[in-house]
Amino acid sequence: MIDKRISSALEAVRDIPDGAHLAVGGFGLCGIPEHLIAALAQTGAKDLTCYSNNAGVDDFGLGILLRNHQIRKMVSSYVGENAEFERQFLSGELEVELVPQGTLAERMRAGGAGIPAFFTPTGAGTKVAEGKETRLLRGRECVLEAGIFADFALVKAWKADRLGNLVFRKTARNFNPMAATCGKVCIAEVEEIVEVGALDPDAIHTPGIFVHRLVLGSSYEKRIEKRVTRQVPIPSAG
Repeated sequence: MIDKRISSALEAVRDIPDGAHLAVGGFGLCGIPEHLIAALAQTGAKDLTCYSNNAGVDDFGLGILLRNHQIRKMVSSYVGENAEFERQFLSGELEVELVPQGTLAERMRAGGAGIPAFFTPTGAGTKVAEGKETRLLRGRECVLEAGIFADFALVKAWKADRLGNLVFRKTARNFNPMAATCGKVCIAEVEEIVEVGALDPDAIHTPGIFVHRLVLGSSYEKRIEKRVTRQVPIPSAG
């Protein structure tokens, strides 16, 4: 009987070695594999390359690994909420590759589909294109971007069955499905594991063929990456 459930997050990530390349799901702090990241912090694996939309915040998400100096290189789209990231980048401790958000998602999707590279007009004529092959296609200058082929994918899903079929919820679908497919080994933490057949086949976002390990998470913290408030005028009683 196929059963991809692993007893703990620590057991699921224990074999991630130094120097591994990781595709990490999530959008801001939504849908990040927080338990897997915390477990990876415990293993002490270092010199990691992380492909992720963002780098978390100082005390949460990938920010924990940055604080521990476990990440050597970040390939990201948005990194503006992490002071430790900024410090390490400006001091030369951290290598950074900034990628347009749609391009990053497509690079993950391409890797999962076995596509080595693709052309996109995004970034043409900017620093993003420096050192890359360009070509005029359909009248537009396009940049050659490489697909992402990671050693491990760490993702967070809403529901799964023991076969590894995954369902993501709302904003968590922005990067998790693409990240899940581009890792040689996909490790998914989920909020609920249901019986085989309980998931509507039409509702499955990532088929179990892509998923190798499942971890049931609990006590998820609903964090807000950046809270913005404004004063609301209160009408006078008169």
